[in-house]
Amino acid sequence: MTSSSSPGSDTPPSPPDRAVLREAALAHLARFATTQKSLEQVLARRVARWERAALKAGAESEDVSATAAALKPVIQAVAADMVQLGAVNDEAFARARAKRLVRSGRSGKAVQAHLAARGVDAEVRDSALQDVVEGFSATETELSAALVLARKRRLGPFAGLPSLRHSGADDAEGEDSRLKQLADRQKALGVFARSGYGRDIAERVLDMEPEEAGMWMERLRSES
Repeated sequence: MTSSSSPGSDTPPSPPDRAVLREAALAHLARFATTQKSLEQVLARRVARWERAALKAGAESEDVSATAAALKPVIQAVAADMVQLGAVNDEAFARARAKRLVRSGRSGKAVQAHLAARGVDAEVRDSALQDVVEGFSATETELSAALVLARKRRLGPFAGLPSLRHSGADDAEGEDSRLKQLADRQKALGVFARSGYGRDIAERVLDMEPEEAGMWMERLRSES
């Protein structure tokens, strides 16, 4: 008699069919907004969990692989069904996500990367960024997002002191103070660069007076 601990002693689970995958898709969409590609990835993970369980239960590896491969077009069809139902809309997702990310201080480059990773087409990404703040040009949107980041990191006009704003030589300042000022500015520029902002935007933010920065923040809030 085969021991209960031996491979193959458990009955391999049935693979998820279209109905099961459809229920999984609806359950996910009831909790999260997503894109067509991201939904396909969610369903693919559902199939991958079945694969692991089936192999653990002793199913033949070739049979499991063949079934998983046959389910790939089923996954795509289920995701396409969700698009047809209106439950998945890449354009609406991109617009909403771009607005949220910009208002959290993410650069246009970072927003593009975020949306691209979720399978949003380039044309849709570009359109979402154009419409992210009504009445703002692309440069104004980028500047506003950079100011949000500056406020979070207490840089430039939000630093509470002038050390990160550009200044020329001042005989009243000591050499140590000037060197620290330059070092702090370079660190701040590095923060912006790592976040995807261009040097021109970073310099403009760091040189901005608090009053002007406040006006930009108010404009961003009023257009939200």
